[in-house]
Amino acid sequence: MTAAPTVATVPPARPPVVAPVKPVKLPKSAAFTDAMIIARRNLIRITRTPQLLVFATIQPVMFVLLFRYVFGGSINVPGTNYVDYLIPGIIVQTVVFGATSTAVGLSQDMSNGIVDRFRSLPMARSAVLAGRTIADLVRNVFVVILMVLVGTAVGFRFHNGLWPAVAAVLVALLLGYCLSWVFALVGLSVPDPESAQLAGFLPIFPLVFASSVFTSVKTMPGWLQGFAKVQPITRAANTVRALTQGGPVASDLLWSVLWSFAILAVAAPLAVRRYRKG
Repeated sequence: MTAAPTVATVPPARPPVVAPVKPVKLPKSAAFTDAMIIARRNLIRITRTPQLLVFATIQPVMFVLLFRYVFGGSINVPGTNYVDYLIPGIIVQTVVFGATSTAVGLSQDMSNGIVDRFRSLPMARSAVLAGRTIADLVRNVFVVILMVLVGTAVGFRFHNGLWPAVAAVLVALLLGYCLSWVFALVGLSVPDPESAQLAGFLPIFPLVFASSVFTSVKTMPGWLQGFAKVQPITRAANTVRALTQGGPVASDLLWSVLWSFAILAVAAPLAVRRYRKG
């Protein structure tokens, strides 16, 4: 009998050893650089689609004309003429409504897959959101300048000097920038741009009208006055009004700044955390 041939057993191949990938540690300056790149990208997008800027300016201009020439005659504000009372409020309203565009822009980028591409890049996680909010801040600067020009055309005047006027604009822009982080969180949390627009507009609309933007809080029902006096939009509108027209400003300025930084301190970490989760 012939012996059965022996078959050599081949040991199973060992899987290749993959060295663990160490996370890339970016320098602190990279976060700022990345944010500026994202901001530039968003600003270029605005210049290439000017209708975005047109839509952002039509609404506040319509509010100025409506309240100046339609409702202004029936609204009595003691101690000042109505146009000088109205335009500081419109400036605050403009930056507040402008902040909601952060939600729409981020939601649109998510729908188009752009945010996912940014997540795959070796860049600071906060850079995408910071760049978006900075770009919206720059756009708000342009819109505020336009509102000042429109207000001047309908009779508004600064009565308290140049530097208080500059400080008034900065207070309004600070609130708008901090609110942009709230709407960045909204934009990352909703499924589409239409939902983002609705989710941004619904809470802001009653806040604006339940404030001192268009009329004195004292004319409101008693049950509403307590809320209207302390909310951030009223504080900012009162601060801008006092800085542009003269009058006591310390209390409203302090509360406006505190409100702004409190909103930023809560909303920014939540938005960055939401962005990291995807």
